[in-house]
Amino acid sequence: MGRKRKGRAIDGVLLLDKPLGLSSNHALQRVKRLFFAAKAGHTGSLDPLATGVLPICLGEATKFSQFLLDADKTYLATFVLGEKTATGDAEGEVLEALSAEAVTEAQVADAIQGFLGEIGQVPPMYSALKQNGQPLYKLARQGIEVERDARRVEILDYRLLAFRPGIRAEVDVEVHCSKGTYIRSLAEDLGEVLQVGGHVSALRRTFTGGFEIDQCITLEALSEERGEGRAETLDHHLLPTDTPADHLAKVALNRDSAYYFRQGNPVMDAQVYRAGEEGDMVRVFCESGQFLGVAVIDEGRVAPKRLVASAATGA
Repeated sequence: MGRKRKGRAIDGVLLLDKPLGLSSNHALQRVKRLFFAAKAGHTGSLDPLATGVLPICLGEATKFSQFLLDADKTYLATFVLGEKTATGDAEGEVLEALSAEAVTEAQVADAIQGFLGEIGQVPPMYSALKQNGQPLYKLARQGIEVERDARRVEILDYRLLAFRPGIRAEVDVEVHCSKGTYIRSLAEDLGEVLQVGGHVSALRRTFTGGFEIDQCITLEALSEERGEGRAETLDHHLLPTDTPADHLAKVALNRDSAYYFRQGNPVMDAQVYRAGEEGDMVRVFCESGQFLGVAVIDEGRVAPKRLVASAATGA
């Protein structure tokens, strides 16, 4: 028999403004304790150096977190030109130092344009990407470097916001990119194009999965609000369980169809092709408004792909 989880069976999504100096997992554990939640997961790591939008899924919402992991993201970043570091950020050992005094704003703006669109990007060694089951950063800390294949990512927008010239020139940028993009790699690649080296000194995620930074709440604000009170006092900050999938069309099933859907059976429904085309995914609700899960349109039927537990039990 499985071990019972400690905590509340609370479901929903919290939009957290992750603080500086804390890993995504540590931020997740803080949220989990504050809400006294039995189950929680975050939707895409931010380095300790980075701050900003970190959606955290509690309970049944974790089943739909992949939709947020797959979403485009926007970052504000500061790059330092003239220094290449072991980690690609300000925390790493300086491997090479060159003067960036001759670099001009026009050169930076021109170089940035070369990264727009689909590009190949080699993941940094100091990343959570796994090689044979081992995170690359663990190998890097042992002084081991392994060959990494370039991955295709898309830079949808890349803007130069400010340029501060000098031996260590600073560049403020805004990057809108696809999932899997490493901003540290963008900084290093920009430094390489300009032949002076580069790294990230500040990074803030301002947008992901349709959520803006001004919708987020900080750990400090959550801690202050809860104080010595009960975890339930924070529940009003949670978005609905279907939030990660709210870009999908909605299908509402009648009582009989909902019953069979809850059992994991595909069901026929007249509104299916008004919601999408063959192979499209949809959010499924019952007439009472309860979220049942996500499904795929399959030959005029709504075929379950992932059910929430309360839907499966009929609760």
